[in-house]
Amino acid sequence: MFKNKINIRVRYGETDQMGYVYYGNYAQYFEVGRVEWLRTLGVSYKSLEESGIMLPVLNMNVNYLKPAKYDDLLTVVTEVVKNPMVKIKFEFQIFNEEKELLTTGETTLVFIDMKKNKPTKAPKFLLDKLYCSI
Repeated sequence: MFKNKINIRVRYGETDQMGYVYYGNYAQYFEVGRVEWLRTLGVSYKSLEESGIMLPVLNMNVNYLKPAKYDDLLTVVTEVVKNPMVKIKFEFQIFNEEKELLTTGETTLVFIDMKKNKPTKAPKFLLDKLYCSI
């Protein structure tokens, strides 16, 4: 449907004693991918919140295929393959500079009406931008 790519350089503090990216840091890489995916559409998390919508994570799955290492330049590919409804599912692939697939994953988030604190449909302005970019 709509795909975005960003680069992230692995910082020393993101690695463990073996020099590999600590597994918990992939959640942050996925978050950066989601934020930049939205930004590419012309929507920011801030603008979503200002419109009364928040997007908490419902679940996250990660498949660690090969380790990322200190100072690697990673490419995070973020894609939404199904039309968002009340939920939006992001799929991720992380590659190193040699274009080796290191990690795959997905996160599912839910659109929440901040005033009612209840799930709601994806906002029309987001869907309009998404459909215009396809």
